[in-house]
Amino acid sequence: MTEQSGLVLRRQALATGMSAEEIKRTVRRGEWVAVRRGVYTTRSLWDALEPRERPLLEVRAASLNMVMPHVISHDSAALLHGMPILEASPALVHITRFGVQGGRTRHGVKHHLAPFESKQIVFIDGLPVLDVARTAVDICREHGRRHGLVACDSALRLLGDRSLLHEAAAPMRSWRHITVVRDCVDRADAGAESVGEGLFRDLLDELGLGPVETQFGLRADGRVVFCDMRVGRQIFEFDGHLKYRPEAEGGVAKRDPADVLWAEKKRQDFVCGFKLGMSRAVWADLMPDRREATKRRVLREYTDTCARFGTSIEDLAPYVVRRLR
Repeated sequence: MTEQSGLVLRRQALATGMSAEEIKRTVRRGEWVAVRRGVYTTRSLWDALEPRERPLLEVRAASLNMVMPHVISHDSAALLHGMPILEASPALVHITRFGVQGGRTRHGVKHHLAPFESKQIVFIDGLPVLDVARTAVDICREHGRRHGLVACDSALRLLGDRSLLHEAAAPMRSWRHITVVRDCVDRADAGAESVGEGLFRDLLDELGLGPVETQFGLRADGRVVFCDMRVGRQIFEFDGHLKYRPEAEGGVAKRDPADVLWAEKKRQDFVCGFKLGMSRAVWADLMPDRREATKRRVLREYTDTCARFGTSIEDLAPYVVRRLR
């Protein structure tokens, strides 16, 4: 287990002399946890993992349990690369196999059989993984435009070079959903710094608003503020709950949530003091069941700002600051 990141296979345990009943009792007593079918870890190791770390161990467990040659790909590769993506449902482990055709899903593992090149394989903690660019375009083909755009945003932030995404997509010119891939690669923006920002920007594109500038910065009175997105004189901000939740509760707030909220209020006053409008959205606003209502609201707010302040920001030239990436 020490040599396998705390994991042990059922067949390995049986080979040491444990019986099938002993394995069941060990799990029932809570000493072991079944990470995946036929793969176990200790309760102490499992409980010590943060929730976002557990899917990584599940990917490792699935890979360890396979006897056929494979590489980790798609959503699972994104986890290992640290690429924020829009989670798919159901959550599966994704692997791509060598030299075969077709595909299947079994025991929570989806087997993909699309060809790839050896130069696209990288190793992360000893596991063979398809690289960032190939991972992003695979997610486009697997899950569609919304997931694909977020994945390409993430890949572009890591790579800093859109041509690498085009290079990964080039051999797929006759593959299914290649038009989705090309659209996502062309529209990817490294300035969309979270999954929520990517989804909000996609909503603005659907409304036909644009061009959308990400990470719009303003400097005045010794203060610098960067906003998620700007179109004309309207600012668009995505609000995730994590920034208001303390770190001890799984969030990212380093101070009292009330102080975080007060600082956010003062920040909005600063931005709107430049005669800019602001639209805000949370996760629920961007989900399919609320998306159309959110589009109508955002369009009303944008139209009102245009009527009050126009669309030109020429007067803001002395205050605009660019973020160096």
